[in-house]
Amino acid sequence: MGGNTTQFLFFNLTMFLKIEVYRYPAFVLCLLIYCFILFANLVVITVISRERSLHEPMYLFIACLSFNALYGSTGFFPRFLMDLLSDTHLISRPACFIQVYTIYSFVGCDLMILGVMAYDRYAAVCYPLHYHRKMNLNTFAILAVVTYIYPFVIVIACVLLSAKLPLCGNKIHKVYCANWNIVKLSCVSTALNNMVGMLLSITVVFIPLLFVLYTYLRIVTICWKASSEYKGKIFQNCLPHIISFTTFCLASFCDVILSRIDLEMINPVLAVILSMEVVIITPIVNPLVYGLKLPEIRKQSFKMLFLTPKYCK
Repeated sequence: MGGNTTQFLFFNLTMFLKIEVYRYPAFVLCLLIYCFILFANLVVITVISRERSLHEPMYLFIACLSFNALYGSTGFFPRFLMDLLSDTHLISRPACFIQVYTIYSFVGCDLMILGVMAYDRYAAVCYPLHYHRKMNLNTFAILAVVTYIYPFVIVIACVLLSAKLPLCGNKIHKVYCANWNIVKLSCVSTALNNMVGMLLSITVVFIPLLFVLYTYLRIVTICWKASSEYKGKIFQNCLPHIISFTTFCLASFCDVILSRIDLEMINPVLAVILSMEVVIITPIVNPLVYGLKLPEIRKQSFKMLFLTPKYCK
């Protein structure tokens, strides 16, 4: 074991010092964002749960996305908002690792849900006559359990391994706790952590990513020789998922890049904004995309919000 190891009781989130002058405007803006995330996703969940015609796998997966957005944003925003108003930015070890677990499991679940949603679109387009046999409520239940249980279990392994590492420092150059930033503080070899992290990346990130790309390649192949009207219908049905998936990938890519570079080299406000994308952008985009692009959810949402029928068209 090298270096001076200490069992730190707290971690110091140093990026808050870089945005100290903007903390009150940032607090107001982020509080409004959090309220909107809660409101928009609760509307989607409520509409899908109340309307029996929406109790189909496609809509139920959308409800899962919204539920996961509530879970992830609630694991981030309350602590972040308190830190913005605080003069000290220390977070206890247990709270830090709970935050790591929440954010990473949120990201893992989101990507796996998007993966099974791609399968749903693939089955609907490529096997329309057998869709209800391939994608029924039993299939949905099995896929939903897998998409939640697997990320939750493997992220626990990552967090427990990181929690056991002897550390030579306690400064995390972010506005929230991130596993990679903690691992970099280790005084000993992190080969096992890297191996488990690679397993997490392959099974929770790259396999769903490749599966989504494969399903859309098949969908494009099917649509290539179809009529323009059929292509337009398929595009309309798949567009919300494409937007959600692309948004998620871009936000995750920004977070990965930021964790590998020296944040002192870029504008601190930009660094904070980019690092927060993964917990902000998708919880905002998903309810808007699915709520506005899918007619049934849009119509029922407007009804629930007491808007007149002419707005539902």
